[in-house]
Amino acid sequence: MDLDLRKLRYFVAVAEHRHFGRAAEQLYIAQPVLSRQIRAFERELGCALLTRTTRNVELTPAGEQLHEEARRVLGTVDAAVRRVHEADRGVARLAVAFAPGLHVSEAVRAFTAARPGVEIDLVPLQWHDQHAPLRDGRAHVGFLRRPFDDEGLHTIPIGHEAKVACLPAAHPLADRTSLTWADLADEKILDAQQRRTASVEEKFELIAAGYGIGLGPLSVARTYSRPDLVPVPITDADPYETCLAAPEDSRDERLRDFLEIATKVLRG
Repeated sequence: MDLDLRKLRYFVAVAEHRHFGRAAEQLYIAQPVLSRQIRAFERELGCALLTRTTRNVELTPAGEQLHEEARRVLGTVDAAVRRVHEADRGVARLAVAFAPGLHVSEAVRAFTAARPGVEIDLVPLQWHDQHAPLRDGRAHVGFLRRPFDDEGLHTIPIGHEAKVACLPAAHPLADRTSLTWADLADEKILDAQQRRTASVEEKFELIAAGYGIGLGPLSVARTYSRPDLVPVPITDADPYETCLAAPEDSRDERLRDFLEIATKVLRG
């Protein structure tokens, strides 16, 4: 079957809002029209995507999978359309992605000084799909933190950073200057298996509320610093490796220049 991109965008709006009324407002269409389009989409796919109640909307397992796939599909389509328009206007652009806590501003400044005719787009990444924008065309290059799927990507090591335990300020271990894995043996650790979160802010809010402790890079803890959370280094934990990554098959001269300049700046 041919996938209807319009219906796919409608579905994503409902999945994001978990509410037909708010999704319809975002899409500037009437709610009954949106409901009919979603039902038609489910019939075309041959499976239920949503569980509807009088108060809210939940995704079925098929809906969860489609939501994850749809963001990549629509991102690829939007990036392709943008590149077509830029080619028509003669615009030279480079999209630079960066993982939470990592900073590319110094590298961007150095590149812009060397290549002032290239416009830079900055693409913030979610920690659970760092590599996706490099594959679907939303970004040409990324400053990433392992682990991520590097198949088909050219990577350049940049450095390492410490792993920390992020604790509520009132936690008994929060006044320690360092910890070991043994210190955390009895702690509930929030991760993707325990509870999937959509953003760093959501995860930190859960930690502050007492749902568990978090593990992560020192740079993230510093970037999202808040008074009710305390980061403590884990001395026997392997550090995170940071690297630049770009598609292996790219022959873009702008990308090659950015990688050369950014490697020097970020390592320095």
